Amino acid sequence: MADEALFLLLHNEMVSGVYKSAEQGEVENGRCITKLENMGFRVGQGLIERFTKDTARFKDELDIMKFICKDFWTTVFKKQIDNLRTNHQGIYVLQDNKFRLLTQMSAGKQYLEHASKYLAFTCGLIRGGLSNLGIKSIVTAEVSSMPACKLNSLFLQMF
Repeated sequence: MADEALFLLLHNEMVSGVYKSAEQGEVENGRCITKLENMGFRVGQGLIERFTKDTARFKDELDIMKFICKDFWTTVFKKQIDNLRTNHQGIYVLQDNKFRLLTQMSAGKQYLEHASKYLAFTCGLIRGGLSNLGIKSIVTAEVSSMPACKLNSLFLQMF
């Protein structure tokens, strides 16, 4: 429980620090979100390397995404992804109905516009993990009602 609280506090401070240190132009151009996403990318690469060192090789993209949804997500966020959907053409949608990094924000719509700040690191985390598993991807997030979020992974190619 203590490690979860520390992670949440660290994440909030990281987001706050990136936005406080940024110049006005960086905030408007989305560079802060890019910085957070790049931080998550590097962390995701390292975590996947550690988590998969004793794991058998994955058969296909779907096995990789199942690993991300069950094992990876559980280790990082202490729960599995609530829903995984795919069109079997390289698009995967991961849905978390009670995303831990958004639960501290209000359940109302007044903070909806700030949600992207708090999801950028997570998008990078998934993209970095997938990259280390040999998949080049684009990961985006959308929030229609707090604290639920959908993370869309578009697989570009396997290395």
